[in-house]
This record gives sequence, structure tokens and C-alpha cells, in this order.
Amino acid sequence: MSTELSNQPFLSDVKTLRERARQHLEQGAVTSTYGGDPGKTIEILQSVLATEIVCVLRYTMHAVAATGISSEDVKEEFREHAREESEHVQWVAERINQLGGKPNFDPAGLASRSASEYGNAENLIEMIKENLIAERIAIDHYRELVRYVADRDPTTCSLLKKILAVEEQHANDMHDLLVAKQGVPMLPASIR
Repeated sequence: MSTELSNQPFLSDVKTLRERARQHLEQGAVTSTYGGDPGKTIEILQSVLATEIVCVLRYTMHAVAATGISSEDVKEEFREHAREESEHVQWVAERINQLGGKPNFDPAGLASRSASEYGNAENLIEMIKENLIAERIAIDHYRELVRYVADRDPTTCSLLKKILAVEEQHANDMHDLLVAKQGVPMLPASIR
């Protein structure tokens, strides 16, 4: 945060707010009080966008490709997660746009921009494990990003926290499915 802003009173007077709002209209929602670097935040969100797109694709593929007598409940869980990840894609793309960026939906290089991997599982257990691993990657990645943006950009921080909470639930769902399909708890004895 700039020294200029930190020396300002807690609440600006209405006249000052109105004057600042009329300046730099080309910057849209990014005002003089934005504490981060919009370019860096957009770059971070492009990675989040790619990660979420890859998750949508992987969950969708697994929802279609899963087979076996006990696959229907898992396929439905995969479909639900694909829908939720798709919602995250929309949220992140909207935030990139608010910051003055253009969301990168280009499939070229998608895998290299994503924190998680698409995968190549061939059976139900491998699919569940791939999704659990991907969720754990997203969780750690998003926690790092939350710490990075923190007070610099409270809106992006809130968005990432909202997505993080869903990713943690997804990881828990995949863990539960893995335990149900393998019949053994996956948590270490010290945590149980």
C-alpha cells in the first residue's frame, strides 16, 4: 500500500471519494485504493482459471468413462464436481475481467498454465485418486495465493477462499469415495 494512502484518514470525505471516482475511468473497478498489482493478480487468476478448466475436463471425462457395478454413485459425484468447478471458471473469468484482463480460455498451453494435471486413469479407483490428488494440489496452491493477495486485494482473496472451501469439500468427497471403494480409512491413525 502506498505511503500516500496510509496517511489518509480512515474514511474519506464524500467530496474526495467523488473526485477520485471520476479519475482514470478507463481502469474500471481498479481504483486508486487497489493495493495490489492488477497485472500480477490477473496472471495469478489465469493460472487459477486454467486449473479449474482442467478440473472440469477431468471430472467430466471421469463421469463419462467410469465403469463397473459400483460406479453410478461415483459418476454422479464426478458430474457434480464438474458442475461446481465450471462455476469456479465463471467466477474467476469474471474477476479477471473486473481487473481489466481478458480471461485466457485458449486450449493451447492449458495444461502448462494449470496447477493440476488432466490425468490418465483407467479404472474407478485410479480416477478417484487422480481427483483427490488434483484437489490436494488446488488446495495447497490456493492457500498460497490467498496468503499472497491477502489485504492487497480483498475481493480476489474472498473469491479464492470461497473456491478453496469447495476444493476442500471435493477432496473430502474423494477421500470418502476412496475409503468406501477400498474399504480402508486413508487417514493416519494419529488423526483418526
